[in-house]
Parts: sequence; structure tokens; C-alpha cells
Amino acid sequence: MNKNKISTLTTIAFAASLSLAACGGGGGGGGSTAASGSNTSTSGSGNTGTTSATTGNVTTPQYANNSAQQALFNTINAQRTQCGFPALTENTLLDKSSQAHADYMGQNGGTITDTEVSGNPGFTGVDYAARATAVGYPASTVFMVGESGGYYTNATLTEAAYGAGIANSLAGSVYHVDLFILPVTQIGIGWNETTFDNYPEAHAAITAANLQPMTGSLPLMFPCDGATGVRYKVTGETPTPPNTNGTYGPAISVAANSSDVVVLTSGTLTDTSGNVIVLQLLNSTNDPNNLTEKYEARAYSATPLTANTKYSVSLAGTIDGTPFSRTGSFTTGS
Repeated sequence: MNKNKISTLTTIAFAASLSLAACGGGGGGGGSTAASGSNTSTSGSGNTGTTSATTGNVTTPQYANNSAQQALFNTINAQRTQCGFPALTENTLLDKSSQAHADYMGQNGGTITDTEVSGNPGFTGVDYAARATAVGYPASTVFMVGESGGYYTNATLTEAAYGAGIANSLAGSVYHVDLFILPVTQIGIGWNETTFDNYPEAHAAITAANLQPMTGSLPLMFPCDGATGVRYKVTGETPTPPNTNGTYGPAISVAANSSDVVVLTSGTLTDTSGNVIVLQLLNSTNDPNNLTEKYEARAYSATPLTANTKYSVSLAGTIDGTPFSRTGSFTTGS
């Protein structure tokens, strides 16, 4: 890889009515995600994508018990490892750079953004790579992916609920699921809270890095066989995935190593009543937004699924020209 992948997620939930917010926000009872920004860096950081030894890794996570950071970390890793993706290791340098960006968002009106503006309060670097470099991480030679997210509800939740809410919003999206499927090994999480209308407004910044080859039967599928609580509806993601009106079903992703080429050629979901949904397919070659990497692909329903329903998945495609198929089932949440 010769570029950073930069993403922004904005999730706004209104717990009292479990409705979806407008103005680019979304979330809540429908199991939705909202996103803004771009998956590609516009700052020209020039990462080569090669790996190197880095300091700051800790064998035992240091996030405080029941904190939002711990919930984000545990949710991401639980869903990754369930589907065969390697667990991520906490990196304290990436924690530091992510925390700086979360604080920046809190100090600048709570706007969810990937980039920072020099001269603004809390500025530490224009993009994820610059902020990582500022704390001593070798960002110029290591592939990185960044996500920034916000969560607001007109009720006071536990810190763990805020963190899990942002993580699950990312997991259901088409363009913002990378933290769950990329072959990276390190993660850092920052968290900041302000107050809006007497309720907490949370701001999260997450940075993952360091590509390493995966083993096993590639490509891996996410969500995988046996997954439960999968979001049945996604809304408000920017850019809007092709062939949708902005509200659609969760993405089923396949991913391999960065040296591979993965192409989906067919995909269906079948519910317990035998109803078949033909899925939209998103590959690097047909993505109008040019945000899908060659070693990953997505399949998704153009319309929302049904809550609390079991679906059987059938995918077919090629990896490096060799045919593959993936099957399994998952159950949506409420």
C-alpha cells in the first residue's frame, strides 16, 4: 500500500425515541451507522505501507475497566477474532496520538473530523500519520487506518455503552468497517466527552496500523457464521454506497492480505422463510468512490433487513484468479 486510509464515522442516537437523526447523523434503535469524510488521505503523508518494528505495544491492555476505550477495544477484537482475523494489540503511542485528536474534536465544537487545522486549539498534526509521527510512531513507513466517531443520546449511558455503540456502528457499515477486517496488528484509542443539552457528547479517535500477513483460508468473511446482534439497517454513511437510497442492509465483507486481489461475483441472503435477497457487490474495480482496496470486497442488501431474523449467506468470487465460495449464517439484532 502507498497511501493511508482515513475514515470518519459520526453516530448520533436519540434513545428516547430510538429514531434516526438528520444532518448526516444516524444511529439508535434501527442499528444504523452514519459516516462522513473520506477513506483516503488528502494530506499526502506518503506512507509506503511497509512494516517495521515499533515500540509502544503492551501485552496486557491498559484501558481502564468499564471505560469507553476498553469497550471499543474489546468489541473490535471480539468480532475480529470470532471471524478469524488477528486480534489487535494496544499501542500506547497510537493511544497518545488518538487521544490528542479526540481532545482536538472536543475543543473545537465537537465536529467529527479526520483532519486538524493548524492554529486551532489542540492542534497536533494535520492527519493521522502526522499526529502519530509527533508522538514518535514511525508513521512514514507503516500502513495506517484512522476512524473518528461521535455519539450522542438524550439519555446518560454507561461509558462502556458509548464505546460499544461506536464500535458496532463501524462494524455494520460499507465504507467504515476496516478496523474489523484489515490485516493490521496495532490499535490506539482516544476518547473525549463534552456536554450538549445537559447530556454527554462523546468523541472517539481510533488509529490502527502495521500490516502483517494473515494465515488461514483466505479471504475471511465478516460477519462470519454464527454472528449475532448484526445491525439490520445502516443509514447516513458518506459516501453513500452504490445502488442505495442511503438506507440499506449491513455489509458482508471479505478480506485477504494486501498482496491479494479479491473479487466478488455473486452474493445472496436467504431468510428462514426462504425469501432470497440478491446482494449488491462492491469491488475495487466497480467502486465509484474508489475506496475499496483490491484485497477486500463487500456485499450488501440495497434495502434494510428485518430485525431479529436469521439469514443464510452465500458468496462467490475469486482470489488471485482462483474461485472461492463462502457460506454461513448470522442473526440480526433489534
